Formats: sequence, structure tokens, C-alpha cells
Amino acid sequence: MEYLHEFISNNAIIASAIILFIAYIFIAWEKIPKVVIALLGASLTLFLGLLDTEQTKDGLGYFASFIDFNVIFLLVSMMIIVYIASKSGIFTWLANEILKKTKGKPKLVLAALAIFTAVASAFLDNVTTVILVLPITFSACKLLDINPIPFLITEIFCSNIGGTATLIGDPPNIIIGSAAGFSFMDFVKELTGVVLVIMFVVVSLLIFIYRKDLKSSAEKMELVSQIDNTKSITDMNLAIRSGIILLLVILGFMSHDISHIPTFLIAMIGASVLLIFEKPTEVLLEVEWNTIFFFVGLFIIIGGLEHSGGIALMAKWLLDVTQGSQSATSMIILWASGILSGIIDNIPYTATMAPMIASIQEEMVTLHGMTYAHNFVHPLWWSLALGACLGGNMTIIGAAANVIVSENAHKEGYPISFLGFLKYGIIVTMISLAISSVYIYFRFLK
Repeated sequence: MEYLHEFISNNAIIASAIILFIAYIFIAWEKIPKVVIALLGASLTLFLGLLDTEQTKDGLGYFASFIDFNVIFLLVSMMIIVYIASKSGIFTWLANEILKKTKGKPKLVLAALAIFTAVASAFLDNVTTVILVLPITFSACKLLDINPIPFLITEIFCSNIGGTATLIGDPPNIIIGSAAGFSFMDFVKELTGVVLVIMFVVVSLLIFIYRKDLKSSAEKMELVSQIDNTKSITDMNLAIRSGIILLLVILGFMSHDISHIPTFLIAMIGASVLLIFEKPTEVLLEVEWNTIFFFVGLFIIIGGLEHSGGIALMAKWLLDVTQGSQSATSMIILWASGILSGIIDNIPYTATMAPMIASIQEEMVTLHGMTYAHNFVHPLWWSLALGACLGGNMTIIGAAANVIVSENAHKEGYPISFLGFLKYGIIVTMISLAISSVYIYFRFLK
């Protein structure tokens, strides 16, 4: 055993890189639950001594120090808030009200559901958003007697695009926000504008592509405009209570630059207040613990690579390849993130890239000082955020929301094939990355 630990210690970078690489392969393979793969990888990392299982005086290699609890607590808290709020039916009521305003015109219905999905995804998680909008979509399409697939594909794209706009919209942004120290308003300031442009272009393109399918009779359109929305809210007191708390939490996020209260703490306070009126055991059963422990396992695996010096080596390699060019580094990160996130899960990808960008900053501090280093990596973070979130639109397995929509569509008798989605996914992703490239260049690099 001592020989093994000595061997691993002398080859820590290789050992930790192999564990991460094998974990990536199995996560992409999707035959074994990804939470199991992450926990197995984390267990192996600790067993081989790549991280310490007990805290030492310096604490540098202690495994718990590599778990980003800001991310964990923010995710758990938002899951609690969103679940409690959704129980009241408030989101269904809101979506139906928007739907009624369209007067049942198919193109307007598609645009309205797209906007609702994007905005909801910016404040709720993508999976919750599509779960909320799916029954509304199927119901509206049934009333209009039209194929729901154009609506479903549009909603997939918009859930990923909308989630890009804010700190809490997509898990990669939560990782980036914590690693870079960005606030909720930093994301709104830097990403909302370009996300709106991408949304407009993508939805306009999809309406044009599907224009022949977006037709219905006047009688059927009237049915949509007269949807009975009186029973959507099942618990008015809960709707008011959860709506107020959700609004206060979002306002708390927005005022972070003034209050300096950590984002995760604001969410925790909101979740705790709502739990006063609920049965905690029932609510906590609805938290996506698979996702939470997936994050924990990933942080440990990547912590092993970071502690061994592997992340720093990757950062040095990237700077060598780009010869220290900020523009080249930004564009490589943007496009590589976009393409790879369409093939593999964007969460482990972002969890690997975030410490690498932090290492690039450390390298730059050594060479050029703190101010230059900060300015150099600033656009790299936004390139990573845009690429990782928008890349999820490339394939039907590119994001969890995509898979949920696909599975539900199949159950309803409207299967979405991998290749059928891919032909639109590639177009939308390339357009999104092209617009992002222009934005990154003129906003940060010119």
C-alpha cells in the first residue's frame, strides 16, 4: 500500500487526469447515472491519496476545501424555493395568461411560449421551466390542432439561451460566478443584452423555418384565447407567500453590490422562511440530490487534478498555444466550450475550466501584476459562460432540459430524433456562438 501511495504521489497529475478523463467518458456514455460516476471518481481520488481525507495544519490538500459550498447551498436553496412556489400553480397561471394574450395565433403562441421559457429559465432552473411549460404547450397545440414539435424544439433552445442570462439561470453560471466572484448583476450587465439579441434572431429564424406548420383555423384560435385560467392557482396563500419570497430573493441578488450579502445566503434565507410553513421532510425529498452529489463528486475529482498541479499545467499550455493573446484565448474558450458542451455535460466541463481560468490569472499575476491579470481573464469568464450554456443547444443530449422535453414528446407520440434535432441544433449553436464572438470582441477585446 505504501508503494502504491508513493507511486501515485510521484505521478499525481497523470493519475488525477486519468480519473477525470474516464469520468468524462462514462458521463458522456450515459449508461451509468452520472452521480454514481462522480462519486466513484471522488472515492478513487481520496483512496489514492490525491487529496487528504483529514485536515492538516496548512489544509491545502483537504478534500472539503475543494467543494464549493457557495454553489451547493445556492442550488439546494433555489430548488426548495422553486418547488414550493410551483406547488401553488403560480407559474402555470402566468403562462396561461400570456397564452391568452396571443389570441391563439400560432406564430404568436410560439413566440410567447419561447419568451416565457427564456425568462423563466433565467430565474428558475431549466429543467423546472420545461416541466412547467410542457403541459401548457401540449394543451395549446391540441386546441389549435397543430404539431407541437416546432414549439418543443423552440422551447429547448430558449431554455438554454434564457438560462445563460443570469447567475442562477444555469449551473455553469453558478460555478463561474462563485469562482470569479461575479454578482447577480454582473451577469445581468454583461450577458442579458447579447442573450436578448440571440433570442430574437433564433426565435425569428425558427418562426420562418416552421411558418408552414404554424397555421390554424379561427375557431381553434378562439379556444386558446378563451382558456379557463381560474383553477390554475391551487393555493392562493401559498402563491402570494412564495411569490413575495421569490421576488425578495431576486431583489436581494440584484442588491448584492450594495449589501454584499453572499448570493447563496440570500437564497438560504428565502428557502428557510418558506420552509416554516411547509413540512421540511416532504420538501427536501423533492430536492434533486442526484444533481447536488454529482457536484460534490465533481469538485473532489477536479480538486485532485488542481492540487496535483494539472490545472495549472493546462493553463500554461493554453497560454503557450495562444502566445498570451487575450483575443485568441477568449475565442478558443468560447468555441471549444460551445462545441464540447453539445457533446458532453456542460457542468463537469465548466467545473474543470473554472479553476483553469483561475490558474491563468495566477500565471498572469506572476508575469504582469494583479491589475493586468484581472483585466486579461475578465473576458475569458464570459466566453466560458456563453460557450458552456449556449453549447447545450447543439444536440438533444446537450442539456438536461433537452432530454426531459424529448422524453415527454415521445410519450405524447411526437418523437424528436437525434438527427432531426441536430440539424437545427447545429444552426442555432453556430449562430449563437457567432453573435457571442462579435459581442466578446467589441465589448472586451477591441
